[in-house]
Amino acid sequence: MSQALTIDFVSDIACPWCAIGLSSLQLALSRLGDEVDAKIVMHPFELNPQMDPEGEAIVDYLGKKYGRTPAQIAETQAMIRERGESVGFTFGPRTWVYNTFDAHRLLHWAGLEGRQLPLKLALLRAYHAEGRDPSDHAVLVDAARSVGLDADKAGEVLRSGAYADEVREEESKYQSMGIQSVPSIIFNGRYLVSGGQSVEAFEQAIRQVLAEA
Repeated sequence: MSQALTIDFVSDIACPWCAIGLSSLQLALSRLGDEVDAKIVMHPFELNPQMDPEGEAIVDYLGKKYGRTPAQIAETQAMIRERGESVGFTFGPRTWVYNTFDAHRLLHWAGLEGRQLPLKLALLRAYHAEGRDPSDHAVLVDAARSVGLDADKAGEVLRSGAYADEVREEESKYQSMGIQSVPSIIFNGRYLVSGGQSVEAFEQAIRQVLAEA
């Protein structure tokens, strides 16, 4: 008999470790099979909330934020690509960082439409694998269409500014809980796992949560 499991996945589209973490989590759930009946809910977190609409070169952005040299950034990106490959996620050449607030608004709407996880995956691929701009409404609408959402409705959500308050409220909620980095994954509202963990680590954590349920 399957055990119910609620998974709150706090993340940002701009975060490569969120792509790795979500891929690892899905592989862990596939290993568990019928043992678990999981519901994954996406929640917003902005790594770059003050990012200008035109974005910024990733080398400049990471250099200012973390004090890293171009060589260090290249080394980290190579490691990220390797980690991605190990869980079936392909990273392309990411050279630019963008504002993701509108993408989070669209994800909130997709949750109401029952297509949030597919849209999240499509947006992660669009940015990290294809290097597309997740602040561009045309890119967002295209991603929505690709997962079966109504493109006209998606465009209206983006043009209208809908769900901005809801996204801000969720961001504040998780920040007030002490979450300062992503991905942060909360199982059954009680157990927190942080970072782009391995498949084995997620599987172990889930088994422990189920055993204690």
